[in-house]
Amino acid sequence: MKRIAVASTAVLFVLFGTATLAYPQQDRQDEKQKSEEQARRKKQPDDKQPAKPESQQHNQDKQQQGAQGQQRQNVQQQHQRSAQDQKQNDRQQQQRAQEQQRQNDQQQQQRSARDQKQNDRQQQQQRAQEQQQNQQQQRAQRNQQNQQQERLSQQRQQQNIEQQKQRVTQYRQQQDQEENRARQQNAELQHQNRMSQYRFQQEYLERERQQQITFRTERNHDYDRDPYYYTAPIYRYSRGGNSYETNEYGAGYLRAAINTGYQEGFRTGEADRQDRWHSDYRDSFAYRDANYGYNSYYLDQDDYNYYFRQGFQRGYEDGFTSHYQYGQYEGGRYSIQDSFSIQILGFQSLR
Repeated sequence: MKRIAVASTAVLFVLFGTATLAYPQQDRQDEKQKSEEQARRKKQPDDKQPAKPESQQHNQDKQQQGAQGQQRQNVQQQHQRSAQDQKQNDRQQQQRAQEQQRQNDQQQQQRSARDQKQNDRQQQQQRAQEQQQNQQQQRAQRNQQNQQQERLSQQRQQQNIEQQKQRVTQYRQQQDQEENRARQQNAELQHQNRMSQYRFQQEYLERERQQQITFRTERNHDYDRDPYYYTAPIYRYSRGGNSYETNEYGAGYLRAAINTGYQEGFRTGEADRQDRWHSDYRDSFAYRDANYGYNSYYLDQDDYNYYFRQGFQRGYEDGFTSHYQYGQYEGGRYSIQDSFSIQILGFQSLR
């Protein structure tokens, strides 16, 4: 019993000592936990304190990134606009270059056409010159033959001379009447404000006056030495249903009448075109007059007037349309082509 009591006392002592040892250990753990808790509480405000600056920094970073993104977008748009502008400029330059090329090609074609037309005209003029030279040579040969042939009789020569003197007298009387008609025509042109036609008519009248002065100074024409009056006719031609004969000298004056008429007709048509007037060659004083170039020595006035008007009509058409359908411009003068002159005259050789 005594042993059991001792054992129980020992057990109680051990248990008490263990409990005594356990409570201080638990207290230390509690204090440790409390200290750690306090430390965490102290630390927690420190950790939360910079939270607000970090958010601001984040916002600033975000704003900066947004600004950088906007700037990149602006730069990209600027590049795109620059590329579009450059592309548009290139396209405009290309279009201008193409337009310039088209204009150059068109000008080149026009120059080529003008050059070709000029070459054709030169060739035509050259052929006309060659034809004219051949005709002159033929006329010269015929003149030599005519000189070797028998002359007209003395009686026939005197008849021709008397007819010529009558023509001179009639022509000078008619000139006074023509001057009165010219003054009336001038007033009408001024009233119609046809100043180009008015200036041409003034020039025409002045040239005709100078011509008349020259003719009137030739009071002593040597008919006996003039070959026209003693040379036999070699051509036959028709006018107004009648047949006429003339020698080489008379034929030359008929050609001159056509050519002079062409020159005056061209200037008249050109003046009407400049005045923007309608085409009407019969309305011209020069056409109605038809005496410029007539010297009354070798042709009847009716003959000269008729062939002058034939040339005038064709010259007027060329001058009014500004084309050379019947004639040409060479050496500062207008002249009808020989082919048309031959066609108008229709000479038939008597030999």
